[in-house]
Amino acid sequence: MSDLPETAHAQQQRPPGATGDMEPRPRDEMRDYVGAGHLAGKKALITGGDSGIGRAVAVAFAKEGADVAICYVSEDEEDDARHTASLVQEQGRSCHVHRRDLGSEDTCVALVRDAVEQLGGLDVLVNHAGTQAPQQDLRAISDEQFDRTFKVNVYAVFWLCRAALDHMPDGAAIINTGSVNGLRGNKTLMDYSATKGAVHAFTQSLAQALVGRRIRVNCVAPGPVWTPLIPSTFPEEKVEGFGEQTPMGRMAHPDEIAPSYVFFASDRLSSYYSGEVLAPVGGETHPG
Repeated sequence: MSDLPETAHAQQQRPPGATGDMEPRPRDEMRDYVGAGHLAGKKALITGGDSGIGRAVAVAFAKEGADVAICYVSEDEEDDARHTASLVQEQGRSCHVHRRDLGSEDTCVALVRDAVEQLGGLDVLVNHAGTQAPQQDLRAISDEQFDRTFKVNVYAVFWLCRAALDHMPDGAAIINTGSVNGLRGNKTLMDYSATKGAVHAFTQSLAQALVGRRIRVNCVAPGPVWTPLIPSTFPEEKVEGFGEQTPMGRMAHPDEIAPSYVFFASDRLSSYYSGEVLAPVGGETHPG
């Protein structure tokens, strides 16, 4: 990882963004990752799996022996989704691709149903899809934006978990994506930070509720990671030098975050972990 490019250049995309237009290109293909069979024979559904952290997780899971299904929201992400599928298939694993907007219960239920049918079961659910829209003033956050952010970031996690539990065996794993902003807030991401705080608490609560079935529920709460979400939601001046405020002085790349998901997905690695919020945040420390 010593040769990771560390500086983001000023740039702008329209949401949801695409990997090919980013400078530098994010490291998100897990090229130097060597699997050890930690997920051999497992079946995983990864929302937001077309690019960024979701892509890196899908490839890492495939290298560990899992078949995957991924979903994405926009036709602008189709090239990214197809590339992710090809990376998974390079490992001899199957990858089923779905274009779905997770802002409605019916769509979430249908996604789980279709993924289970295609994969032949469901052992790991990764709730990674999310949305954000920075605003400088609380009064600039419309009811529509607030509702959309909660529907995609919180309601969808709830709907997907509820639908998946009818199909997941005892001993399965659920991994939610939180955020450092859910741990300490962000003045320009007030609604987004609130949703991620909710995801953290939901993770801890669901973990307690499912301990009897040995279904482990954990959360990864990353700090600044170089994904299409960044240039497609932040202004150019915020993208320039993105992540340099961390103690490590740089942003992360998706390849650095994906192993956390492998850890939580594998019973061999994390059988005694549930209700955890793991925060790869570049050296920041938080109370509690």
